[in-house]
Amino acid sequence: MNKKSKQKCRLFFLNLFFIGLCFLGLVPILYAVILSISEGSGALTSGTGILPGQITFDNYRRILLEEPFLRWLLNSAVLSVGTMLLAMSTSVTASYAFSRFKFKGKKAVLQVLLLLNAFPQILTMFALFRLFKNLNLLNSHLGLILIYAGSMCIFSIWNMKGYFDSIPIEIEEASKIDGASDMQLIRKIILPLARPAIIVTAVMVLIFVWNEYLFATTFMLKEESYTLAGGLYQLQANDYSRSWPLFSAAAILVSIPILIIFFCIQKYMVSGLTAGGVKG
Repeated sequence: MNKKSKQKCRLFFLNLFFIGLCFLGLVPILYAVILSISEGSGALTSGTGILPGQITFDNYRRILLEEPFLRWLLNSAVLSVGTMLLAMSTSVTASYAFSRFKFKGKKAVLQVLLLLNAFPQILTMFALFRLFKNLNLLNSHLGLILIYAGSMCIFSIWNMKGYFDSIPIEIEEASKIDGASDMQLIRKIILPLARPAIIVTAVMVLIFVWNEYLFATTFMLKEESYTLAGGLYQLQANDYSRSWPLFSAAAILVSIPILIIFFCIQKYMVSGLTAGGVKG
């Protein structure tokens, strides 16, 4: 067997290995899907088969019609979109400034931001709760949006700064020679070139808020203000009404919007993440 044939053989088995890992990772998801169309309330069937004895979509009907799932969905959507808009409107301009401008203390500010991001969020929980209670921001979307945007701005700045660093500065110099103003430079040249990083960073901010549990259950104390994370917890909080098939159906419904968004921006994922980490 020549060298080229050996390489093809290694590549074939390597691809086979990774395909096997992918299928292994899908096992819990497939089990959740099967459980969501099962009857009863337990997570384990009494029989030996994997498939349910009788397929039913009653769990999906119950979660959509009998539980305030749509309200939880609306709360999560408001928080996710609001945080994304606030975080991206500040971090895009800040990351471009850190990438292109030279000013005193630039390196120190970036290091301090990175250090702040290293601390666990739970350390600020008590102080933020007392502050928000005094400001009447408990059970408020605005309060959570401020917390989420503040924490995600650091990640967004660092990720997009690396992407802006990868854009040749000669492009900006050539556009200025052609008479482009600063606003035209940013709007017509820089932002279109940085679109992959901006889209990927915005979606990662949205996914973080969509799945966030700790702050959502701490600062949202009323049932009508629950997010999807808090709502899913409430489904399992009562031992007498706990239903794993119902919970699985809710979890599948929660995942669908994120999956749709992910597949829509899949082509931007590789360039948006790898270029963002080149010169960070």
